[in-house]
Amino acid sequence: MAVITISRGSYSKGVEIAEKVSHKLKYNCISRESLLESSEEFNTPDMRLIHSLEDIPSIFKRFRYGTDTYVSSIRALILRNLKNDKTVYHGFAGHHFVKNISHVFKVRILANQEHRIKFVMERDKISREDAAAFIDKIDEQRRNWARYLYGIDIRDAGQFDLTLNLDKISINDAIETICHLTESEQLKTTSESQREIDNLSLESEVRLVLPDLGHNIEISANEGKVTLKGFVSAENDIAKYIEATNAIT
Repeated sequence: MAVITISRGSYSKGVEIAEKVSHKLKYNCISRESLLESSEEFNTPDMRLIHSLEDIPSIFKRFRYGTDTYVSSIRALILRNLKNDKTVYHGFAGHHFVKNISHVFKVRILANQEHRIKFVMERDKISREDAAAFIDKIDEQRRNWARYLYGIDIRDAGQFDLTLNLDKISINDAIETICHLTESEQLKTTSESQREIDNLSLESEVRLVLPDLGHNIEISANEGKVTLKGFVSAENDIAKYIEATNAIT
């Protein structure tokens, strides 16, 4: 079996493709939005406002939750779910956290631009020019967020195993292609690849419960054992870190 991540822009038919792929393969289907809605970490007014905005990164300066806390929370939340086999995830930058896991099939959907414009025109009852400008703005905001939060360019095809351009193929063809390739030998979950994603998930959970460790502390996990390397200033801090780590291992 495998895990599939589908990176999709706004109004790109990516949600429809993800849901139909999961139905065809009998996989669980989750989205970034559904994870955030059900997450305790994001069940606060500040966090819920941040994740609902597609705006400039300066929004973080207005709240007590900084960028590091936000990214740590997103990483832990996504890995907590992607470590489960037979899962389709669709949403913003999910592929970034599992880029080296061999059984994760990373797909990018490129939308038909004309269809996107027509959708916004009909939904908002606006001109073609205004709809095109709105879509350009949303796309630029998404690129800015990816660059600011994760240091990636979502337009870089090298991050993905497969890029499907809906200008060239139909939605049904995209679904059939993803399902067919998911069954390939190269994407089967192995004991090694499962161990790797489990380790990543555990590392992310430790980082989440120890937000004040800072970047100078190295966290590694191996089969349920967590190692912290670095410098802390007080003996009480060390005891606190060990206690928190033991609580989740």
